[in-house]
Amino acid sequence: MATKSVMSSSEIDRALTRMAHEIVEKHKGASGLVLIGIRTGGAPLASRLTEKIALAEGSKPPTGILDINLYRDDWSRLGQHPVVRKTEIPLSIDDRNIVLVDDVIYTGRTIRAALDALMDFGRPKRIQLAVLVDRGRRELPIQPDFVGIRLQTSSRERVNVYLKEISGRDEVVIEQSQSA
Repeated sequence: MATKSVMSSSEIDRALTRMAHEIVEKHKGASGLVLIGIRTGGAPLASRLTEKIALAEGSKPPTGILDINLYRDDWSRLGQHPVVRKTEIPLSIDDRNIVLVDDVIYTGRTIRAALDALMDFGRPKRIQLAVLVDRGRRELPIQPDFVGIRLQTSSRERVNVYLKEISGRDEVVIEQSQSA
């Protein structure tokens, strides 16, 4: 499998800094914001964005973690039962401005599942989406509001986001499959 690096650790950091500033600018500050990361890759990114917002604004918005495994539309095809992990949302999301955070958006199905899961916790005022990588090729009409990098990929390619909190390093790579 051929691999191509598309974001280094410093490029990921710069993209997250820019995204944090865009979020603050769009919301005219950090007041009323809640960042919720989708398990697995979105959780550490939401935490990093929260820290960057705190540096810029002097206040840290609440951060949560959302597990979507029971809401996926493909878990019955995976040949096993989904592993459900803990969702950690530290406060009511009713009438709050939520920024949902994930590492990669592709078909939009993960985000659809996350929206369904989030609605079980309340009725937010607004939900926006922040992703480190938008690789295009959507199957659902879902678009991110804040993006680290946009890539044009083929269905034969796979985008992997490595985060130091999970894999010990920060890097985004594209892997090209050798088979059709």
